[in-house]
This record gives sequence, C-alpha cells and structure tokens, in this order.
Amino acid sequence: MIPASGRGASGYNYPMPYTWLLFDADGTLFDYDTAEEKALLATFRQMNISYQPAYGPLYRRFNAEVWEAFEAGKISAERLRVERFSRLLGATGIDADALEFSTRYLLNLSLGTDLMPGAIETLQALRPVYRLALITNGLKDVQRPRLERAGIAHFFEVIAISEEIGVAKPDPAFFDALFAQLGNPPLEQALVIGDGLTSDIQGALQYGLDACWYNPHHLPPQPRYPARFEIHHLGELPALLNGQVNHSSQGREP
Repeated sequence: MIPASGRGASGYNYPMPYTWLLFDADGTLFDYDTAEEKALLATFRQMNISYQPAYGPLYRRFNAEVWEAFEAGKISAERLRVERFSRLLGATGIDADALEFSTRYLLNLSLGTDLMPGAIETLQALRPVYRLALITNGLKDVQRPRLERAGIAHFFEVIAISEEIGVAKPDPAFFDALFAQLGNPPLEQALVIGDGLTSDIQGALQYGLDACWYNPHHLPPQPRYPARFEIHHLGELPALLNGQVNHSSQGREP
C-alpha cells in the first residue's frame, strides 16, 4: 500500500481513498488515433480503393457523429458498425459494400496495439495497490483482442464493454452493470480515468463518482465537466494518488 502522507494543502487526504480505478480504453490507454489511421489505410488497400487525404477527416466526422448517437442511445451497436461507412462511401461516391468495408476495418482495428505513452508503466505501478477495471464503449470483437495483443488484459479484474452490457457510457445503466461486476463497492471508493468529457467525465459525475480527466493535448479548462483531477500524462497518476503533485494541476476542490 502507498504510505500515507498526511493532508495536502488542497485539503485532500493522502493516499486517496480509492480501491477501484476505472480506466477508459480508447484515447486513454490505447492510442486510438494511430490505430484508426492504420486500420483505415489497410482497409482501403484490401478493398483495392485508392485512398485520398480527404477521406480520413471525413470518416472521423461521420464516426464521431455515429458514436455520439450510440452514446445517446439513438442507434444500436450493430447499426453503428456499418452506418459510419455507409455515410463515408455515400459522401465520396465510392462503389463498395459498407458491410464488407466495416468487417475488414474492425479486423484491422483489432490488430492495433499502439498504447499511449506511459500506459504500461502506469498500470504496473498501480496494479499492486489498487483494483483495476476497464470501461469502454468499444466493440467486443475489437477491444478484447486488442487488450490481449497489447499485453494489458491481465491488469484488469473487470472488463466492461458497452456492447456486451447493452448500453453505453454515460448512461447510468452502464455504471449500474459495471458496479454489479465490481461487487457494488461504495461510490467514493472508485475513480474514473478517461479522456472523454461526455462519456467518461460526465458519466462519472452524474453517477456520483470522482473523475480524473486525462488531457494529453492540454485542452483549456472545461467548466461544464468539472473533473476532480486533471493529468496530461498517464505517468502523473500514481504520484497524484499519493499526493506528490503540484495541486494546481488538479481539477475542482471538494
């Protein structure tokens, strides 16, 4: 256990009173942008379609729209798989089958094991002290193979995937199902760590959980999503939990 270091100047008790750390996957542990780009390029190549630079930003726009609809409960995970490619192919005039494109893309994405800087080292440092869970809105046939191939699945006692649960973050029903898997610990004993302001931070706050916003791009403060903590590198997390940080890097005060 991390040794106690008393009460910091900000009023927090150290070490933090968490027993569970709940990590988002894409954009937090996985370098999703890199994996997405590789998967997209590989799929165009396999489909014998010439890739144009404009296709990437266009796909990311449609993908964001579809995931937003999914997180709001407006479309199913099954429809999500194909809809973003239907929109891409329609907008570009490419004559290809959206279902085949989606199937190839998801297989390619499942091969992407690029991790964010410091991910392995952070999990190694935290696993002996805390119980870890992975909480993701991803698809099961992408996330589970990636976790195994990246060599990080063994760090997590619980892996909660929205497609398997049947509902996505930030819906409270996702967290109901998650906490059932955790054994229903007190809410104050769990901390959500994620980069997604709506899925992770909003989802945590509206459920009554503390949240740590992983902000590697140094985006400006987000008053609508008052995470208790903010970090810019995963390697900051162990020190933050032990109180060995500059408190100005943290989010709201209690």
